[in-house]
Amino acid sequence: MLVAPSILSADFGKLSLEVGSICEAGCDYVHVDVMDGHFVPNLTMGPLVVQAVKKAATKPLDIHLMVQNNPFFVDLFAPLEPEFLSFHIEEEKHLHRLIQQTRKHGIRPAVALNPHTDESLLEYILSDIDMVLVMSVNPGFGGQKFIPSALEKIMRLKERIERRNPSCLIEVDGGVSDQNIHALKEAGVDMVVAGSYLFGSPDYRAAIASLRV
Repeated sequence: MLVAPSILSADFGKLSLEVGSICEAGCDYVHVDVMDGHFVPNLTMGPLVVQAVKKAATKPLDIHLMVQNNPFFVDLFAPLEPEFLSFHIEEEKHLHRLIQQTRKHGIRPAVALNPHTDESLLEYILSDIDMVLVMSVNPGFGGQKFIPSALEKIMRLKERIERRNPSCLIEVDGGVSDQNIHALKEAGVDMVVAGSYLFGSPDYRAAIASLRV
């Protein structure tokens, strides 16, 4: 299981130290939540903060856009060279065009699904993306409880991926902990985002290790 700590739950007063610590503790990616206060009722960070995160990180960035006007934000964050850039299908009218735009920057495109969004909407673009991000909480805030119905969605999504694009990863974000990690693995998840569970732990290395199943 790949582990991507969400810095939304980090101590922003010592953000560079937090980022360095999770990288030293063995994470695979640094997950960055970008929120604009419109698509979700919260504001987080812009390019200057993410640039500081990138400077402190020794692992690649995994940027999750929770915004309106996705094409603008893709171009805004592209210079920071994240490995993955996720955008929400609920907000995008021209998804295939946005996927092409992301690839032109040399970034691996990913599509995010809110808890209520049916995975069948991805049927005709699965072959064009590198990852699906399944939200197992409502986007916008950390510390929420895992929504159990996400497991059913993940299993159905895994079947579609195996038919259309077996190399496409499944990432899950929201309420991930050592209590549900085995169920997520069995459902077909490849990568988990961990926020409050990881940053609330006194030992980042042990917390990351507990998610490697």
